Amino acid sequence: MATADQVKALVSSHGEGDDRRFYSVALQVAAKAARSGHSTFAQELRNLVDTQRSERGSGGRSSGVPVPVARPRGELAELLTVGYPETRLADLAVAHDLRERLDRVVLEQRQQDRLRAHGFEPLRRLLLTGPPGTGKTMTARALAGELRLPLFSIRLDGLITKLMGETAAKLRLVFDAVAETRGVYLFDEVDALAGERASGNDVGEIRRVLNSFLQFLEQHESQSLLVAASNHPQLLDRALFRRFDLVVEYPLPTPEVVRSVISSRLTSMVSDRWPWNAVEDAAVGLSQSEITIACEFAAKATILSDETTVSSAAVIAALRDRRRALDGND
Repeated sequence: MATADQVKALVSSHGEGDDRRFYSVALQVAAKAARSGHSTFAQELRNLVDTQRSERGSGGRSSGVPVPVARPRGELAELLTVGYPETRLADLAVAHDLRERLDRVVLEQRQQDRLRAHGFEPLRRLLLTGPPGTGKTMTARALAGELRLPLFSIRLDGLITKLMGETAAKLRLVFDAVAETRGVYLFDEVDALAGERASGNDVGEIRRVLNSFLQFLEQHESQSLLVAASNHPQLLDRALFRRFDLVVEYPLPTPEVVRSVISSRLTSMVSDRWPWNAVEDAAVGLSQSEITIACEFAAKATILSDETTVSSAAVIAALRDRRRALDGND
């Protein structure tokens, strides 16, 4: 019932005395058993884990690293890349209400056994939309870091083929991995897969791929967290939105977020006497990523000039340069 990798992970974590890792793998085994129809065994295993956790208090010694999983092999290696991010939600520069929604996701994921005991499922399908550079991909890394889970990024270039049947088969491989190995799975630029298109002779093929994706999303009942991100939500098929538990819009940064991004990136190089209103005005229309790039440009110029404090004029000039560059590419 357990896979070879799970058995090895159980033995390894037991030998190292890493109870948290041991229990996590045991719950993965229980989830697989439940999907295979062995509901009684699955529930007994979950109850046993809960009992042992209660008796041991915090869950024993932890190595402080995510549950190790085998790296994707074979055809999956062409579809998934895996990493173990150290990013945290505190590293995100986003508005307060957006941060609260992400905190809720983490809380429900951490307490999912408790929610299921009362007949509820945790938030596990997220759709993040908004302009490029506003923190959507970084959010996926932060969620993985907070939950101490691996981050699997789906490679759409390997997933989408000219033949619909091949794409659907590869989608099934990905969702089998989602069910098999708990992690955060990121479908970045998901509009390439789930766009609403109506031109040429590809409409039927694209519609069938989209229907397969919607079906897999609807059937997703594992302990993994699915995150889809799009810079162009207007291109997404409307049916896609209903398949997600939470849709989060990432706007361009407010003045408060602008100040947070700059202060965080430049730290001690910022003067207390900066005219923040002028700096914030220069950043209007720029994403967090673009603001960071401008700050780094100004900071490096300062360092190369043997100075220790970045002038507000240098940052304003760099922000305006970024704005002109973007306007020139529109």
